[in-house]
Amino acid sequence: MTDDENEVLEFPEDDEPTIDDIDLEQDPEDEEEDEELEAGADDSARIKELEDRYVRLFAEYDNFRKRTAKEKEDLYASAVVEVTKQWLSVLDNIDRALDAAKAAAAKDGEVDETEDKMLQGLELIKKQAADVLAKINVTEIECERGTAFDPNLHEAVMHTEDDSLGENEVAQVFQKGYILKDRVVRHAVVQVAN
Repeated sequence: MTDDENEVLEFPEDDEPTIDDIDLEQDPEDEEEDEELEAGADDSARIKELEDRYVRLFAEYDNFRKRTAKEKEDLYASAVVEVTKQWLSVLDNIDRALDAAKAAAAKDGEVDETEDKMLQGLELIKKQAADVLAKINVTEIECERGTAFDPNLHEAVMHTEDDSLGENEVAQVFQKGYILKDRVVRHAVVQVAN
C-alpha cells in the first residue's frame, strides 16, 4: 500500500462540521409520513370522540326507554286502581245481598225455587266479579279471624280484648281489602284484638 492510500484524513479543529452546518430539511417523503401520522392522530381522536358520544347517546336512549316503560306501567296500575275502587262498593253490595238472602233462607227454614234461583244468580254474579278482578291481577287481601294485623294491608277501626286471640290479631273483618300486585287498592277494615 502506498502512503496515499493509508493516509487518514484529518480535519483541522476549525473545520469540523457543526450542528448548524447539517442540513435539517426533511425529505419530502418524511414530511408526508408525518402529515399522515398527524392526520391519523386527528382521526383517532375524532373516532374516540364519536364513539364516546355514541355510547352516551345509547345510554341516554336506554334510560329513556326504561323510564318510559316504567311510567307506562305505573299509569296502567293507577288507572286499574282508580276504576277498581269505584267498583268495590258494587261488589260489597253483591256480598251483602248474598249474605242477606242466605240469612233469610236460613230463617225461614225452607228455600222455595225462586229464592234458590236468586241465590244461585247472586253467587254467579259474585264469581264473575271475582274472575274479572283476577284477570286484571286484583286479589282480595287474605284477612280472617286470627290473621296477624299488618298496618300496610289492614285498617284498624276498633280494638277488643279477646283471650282466644293473640296480640295484634284480627278479631273481625268489617270490609274486604284488595291489592293489585304490591299496590293496595283498598285496605281491609278490621277489628284488632289485644
